[in-house]
Amino acid sequence: MNRPLVVDLDGTLLRSDVLFEAMLRHVKQGLGSSIEIPLWILGGKASLKEQLAQQAPLDVTALPYNEEILDLLQKAKAAGRKVVLATATHRTYADQIAEYLGCFDKVIATEQGINLSAKSKCDRLTSEFGHKGFDYIGNSHDDLPVWQAAGKAYLADPDFGVESRARTHGNVVAVFQSRKGLFQSWLKALRPHQWMKNLLLFIPLLAAHHFTDVALITQTLLAFIFFSMSASSGYLFNDLLDLESDRHHARKRKRPLASGDLPIQIGLISAPLLFLFAITGALLLLPHAFSIALGVYYILTLAYSQKLKQIIGIDTLVLAGLYTVRIIAGAYACNLVPTFWILAFSMFLFLSLAMVKRYAELHDANAKGETEQTRGRGYFPADLDVISNLGVSAGYLSVLVLALYIQDARTIQMYQTHELIWLACPILLFWISRVWMIAHRGQMHDDPVLYAVKDKVSLMTGAAFAAVFILATIL
Repeated sequence: MNRPLVVDLDGTLLRSDVLFEAMLRHVKQGLGSSIEIPLWILGGKASLKEQLAQQAPLDVTALPYNEEILDLLQKAKAAGRKVVLATATHRTYADQIAEYLGCFDKVIATEQGINLSAKSKCDRLTSEFGHKGFDYIGNSHDDLPVWQAAGKAYLADPDFGVESRARTHGNVVAVFQSRKGLFQSWLKALRPHQWMKNLLLFIPLLAAHHFTDVALITQTLLAFIFFSMSASSGYLFNDLLDLESDRHHARKRKRPLASGDLPIQIGLISAPLLFLFAITGALLLLPHAFSIALGVYYILTLAYSQKLKQIIGIDTLVLAGLYTVRIIAGAYACNLVPTFWILAFSMFLFLSLAMVKRYAELHDANAKGETEQTRGRGYFPADLDVISNLGVSAGYLSVLVLALYIQDARTIQMYQTHELIWLACPILLFWISRVWMIAHRGQMHDDPVLYAVKDKVSLMTGAAFAAVFILATIL
């Protein structure tokens, strides 16, 4: 019997959820848009979907489709079977997706105030095709009544506990798994490799020569943990708000949320919980000044993800500021006072590295022949020379600050042979120049700070830089 093959959309054909995609797209439009969503929810799910369909357009060409399910549909279509999309997604989005994929004979979706989910979907399909008159592909608990009414049941990335319940109907013929592991995807989305940046929290401790104070080292370790949790929370929010632009990026489209390896719902739950744990731990275990610095960092991170990254100049200043706030927070964690010199040095140095990051992105766009404004940013490939000039200047200014610091009265008192610190200036000049040359050649594909951690020359340069200060202290 050549029964119609019916497929669900969210979590099945699509490795994401259109409702959450649309909500995030709407939130990104501004604070006023964020306030509207709770009001729409009060009107019911169908009303919420109707409002979002009208005001939150999606780029359906960039959504993460399940290639295995799509291949199954295309083979069924080629074999002469009727292929139907039956989804609780609003018809506006469903029609756009069906038109883009081009393999559906019919679309059944939420419309006219009726949310096509669970029993309502089952009733609609049985009235259309008859009991056991269709085969169905789904993934969630809402699909259980539909599978029970279907001839054959196919499961795609089934939710927890769904497969065992679906098999009780006795008609499951295949289970497709496209996700490798939720925990691994979740851990990857936290970007633990980025936690290396939080080692900046130890700078004030080292600069104050408290190398052996176990209590202060413990406090800084706690600060590192809380900052890393907050940073991961910020990365999750950033990835949630940047889904569309990340999917158009050669490397970022492989991120867990953008690719669909990690469900949006998990990201939405994890992001606030991580920060809640971090700020609670900070308030209970560390000086309150650190908690304030952590809060400022987090607010800046969210503002950057929401809007500031799109503003020329402001984006790089905020990135540099986020690095500097780490150093301030490290000082506060130990009840130290961050010095003028360390703040000025870090601001100029990290402004240069933020410019490197932008330069590398624009260099890639320029190499591809693109001339339009880069997606999600305020820059054009033609801005390369200006960014290069500004970035190199900022980097060299950080060396000037270091040179002035050497002659400061307090510096002379802290080091046995403060003149040795002059050797750090050419070392830093070399590294900054080298980083910019690598970026100019199109070989900078990582965040420059992460690049430095993996680059042997950078590691040797950093060791030499640290050695200078150690020798100046003990000789």
